[in-house]
Amino acid sequence: KVPVLILSFFQHSLNSGIRRYHVAPVLCQRAKVAMSHFEPNEHINYEKLEKNINIVRKRLDRPLTLSEKIVYGHLDDPAKQEIERGKTYLRLRPDRVAMQDATAQMAMLQFISSGLPKVAVPSTIHCDHLIEAQSGGEKDLRRAKDINQEVYNFLATAGAKYGVGFWKPGSGIIHQIILENYSYPGVMVIGTDSHTPNGGGLGGICIGVGGADAVDVMAGIPWELKCPKVIGVKLIGKLSGWSSPKDVILKVAGILTVKGGTGAIIEYHGPGVDSISCTGMATICNMGAEIGATTSVFPYNARMKKYLGKTGRADIAALADEFQQHLVPDSGCQYDQVIEINLSELKPHINGPFTPDLAHPVSDIGAVAEKEGWPVDIRVGLIGSCTNSSYEDMGRSAAVAKQALAHGLKCKSKFTITPGSEQIRATIERDGYAQILRDVGGLVLANACGPCIGQWDRKDIKKGEKNTIVTSYNRNFTGRNDANPETHAFVTSPEIVTALSIAGTLKFNPETDYLTAADGKKFKLEAPDADELPKLEFDPGQDTYQYPPKDGSGQHVDVSPTSQRLQLLEPFDKWDGKDLEDMLILIKVKGKCTTDHISAAGPWLKFRGHLDNISNNLLIGAINIENGKANSVRNALTQEFGPVPDTARYYKKMGVKWAVIGDENYGEGSSREHAALEPRHLGGRVIITKSFARIHETNLKKQGLLPLTFADPADYNKIHPVDKLSIVGLADFAPGKPLKCIIKHPNGSQETIMLNHTFNESQIEWFQAGSALNRMKELQQKAS
Repeated sequence: KVPVLILSFFQHSLNSGIRRYHVAPVLCQRAKVAMSHFEPNEHINYEKLEKNINIVRKRLDRPLTLSEKIVYGHLDDPAKQEIERGKTYLRLRPDRVAMQDATAQMAMLQFISSGLPKVAVPSTIHCDHLIEAQSGGEKDLRRAKDINQEVYNFLATAGAKYGVGFWKPGSGIIHQIILENYSYPGVMVIGTDSHTPNGGGLGGICIGVGGADAVDVMAGIPWELKCPKVIGVKLIGKLSGWSSPKDVILKVAGILTVKGGTGAIIEYHGPGVDSISCTGMATICNMGAEIGATTSVFPYNARMKKYLGKTGRADIAALADEFQQHLVPDSGCQYDQVIEINLSELKPHINGPFTPDLAHPVSDIGAVAEKEGWPVDIRVGLIGSCTNSSYEDMGRSAAVAKQALAHGLKCKSKFTITPGSEQIRATIERDGYAQILRDVGGLVLANACGPCIGQWDRKDIKKGEKNTIVTSYNRNFTGRNDANPETHAFVTSPEIVTALSIAGTLKFNPETDYLTAADGKKFKLEAPDADELPKLEFDPGQDTYQYPPKDGSGQHVDVSPTSQRLQLLEPFDKWDGKDLEDMLILIKVKGKCTTDHISAAGPWLKFRGHLDNISNNLLIGAINIENGKANSVRNALTQEFGPVPDTARYYKKMGVKWAVIGDENYGEGSSREHAALEPRHLGGRVIITKSFARIHETNLKKQGLLPLTFADPADYNKIHPVDKLSIVGLADFAPGKPLKCIIKHPNGSQETIMLNHTFNESQIEWFQAGSALNRMKELQQKAS
């Protein structure tokens, strides 16, 4: 028998818009096609998408972009939802949630805190972040399973209890798994990783979020997103030679910069689209995260249909064919900005170092490096990652390597290969690509993120040693790959990485330059050519998926109170109804401050499930404007300089609230919500910047912090690390209404500046309740 309490809450859920059960199967009448092989009873609901699109098109009375069709097609209330690109907040019903193991820990801890019995939409956990690259795939995987046993057990049992599918360590990288099994044209996926947009290569709107946002979706609550603008990238011509899909996004990154896509969806269209493979489109969408875009997407076409068929989903392709008019943009639709790229003229690119938007043609990079004083000798070349680990990527790299081997050459640089999934690993082993890459000097790593996210036990250099690496990854912030701030990391395509690794220098241009064979003869590498998909079927490799049981209510989830890796969450304190007065400034940050600077990865990943322990990395990478140093700030109460986390803990112990002052695009990069949880846990209340990256701003709001921006960016210069700040007007906190900040200088003088915010009404309720999770629990209490 169902308790009266649950019945009452379920009734309230229906009335208030909180959804407890996934209802897509009931609504889908035209066809019953499963969303994936792993969820045979969850069906694609194109009819609902079509119905919503028609309602919105009639209301707006204009052609719609593809992005608008999919986003508005998932509106909770399409008839009444206010829609204005770049301004209004949309309430959406995503189709599924995907979580990688590092972020899933906190997401599942928050879901457990919510008190809900089961997730409301199909959800999965993917174990890809905690495997350190050291000796090679098999050894590294065994070591990771041993070291991370407690965390893997927690995620597996939590998944079983709450109805979440569990992809075991060794399965592969979350985004490759999603592309192979879960993404499809028109789907809306919410993922707790910033590169979730990878799924746009299959025509889905796939958006990276923090764990608290994922909890909303898993709880069946409409998910809020500011209505995105739409930037159109028109592709004409055709890729050829050494140019690759990676070069498209490297070029776009150079045009838009790391914040040019903020608040927008990048929508690719035009005749050039059809010359790009499905996995190539995924590469482009994946790295759209580096320009701050909400997500990126391609229209449904024959290349996607081919990929769906090869990955065992021909039934989805057939259904997409029926609804194709809703999976491409309307003729005459309007974009907020249009960029045109001629693929026939696009040259191979390499971006970096230290930022993914510093774009250079490969032909120029050697000269630029010499001029700038960057090391031209390449110490390590690394291919793979969630961005470039498809069968086609591995085939093109192997085609380059095979030519070198034919002339008696191996890589001059160290060389590593990261397969994106167990399916890719098994297939490239079967088809000989993996052996070719080993023969040229490569080391095949585990099916995991590895060095891309700092999980790299690098031994060939000492920390502080200036060196250069080239990768096919997506992100190259200072110290990201190996924790060495002097590593100059460049991102490019896998085939260019392979060619440069063979040559051993940035001064090599494979389009024009010659190599010297073992017999002393000169030869030039030919542009690589490889199959888009295997001629045979994919080899699935080992079975690494754990189905959630139909009833997980009896499953026990163990979190030891003495664990150093997992910690149950305590609710954050509720707002006291008063202005925030006389806050100290923990740090005034100078320049770029990504989520890597705020909450470092690498060795800190092991604490992602333990909020107090991981808070010891708070802002340790940020540069203090007062002394130009990282992890060294003045304690305003003792006047002594010390580590940022220690200073924050001291303020918390003394009952003093504090603020952070930041520069442009604060919180750029990863979706990791720990960068918001940590300052809240250690007593922070306000983050004031010139501008925020989208995901981080939302994460801060979710945890009850105030992300505010200077009404006049020049006011950044008015605040000094020794000042005190008061935020006044919180009693009248309202959407669109600026707040006042009173700056109190040590000499007794004061000045007032204005601060803007992007809070809507429900987000203000998050702040007042102390966090979005607190607010959810308040609603549940009212319902019961």
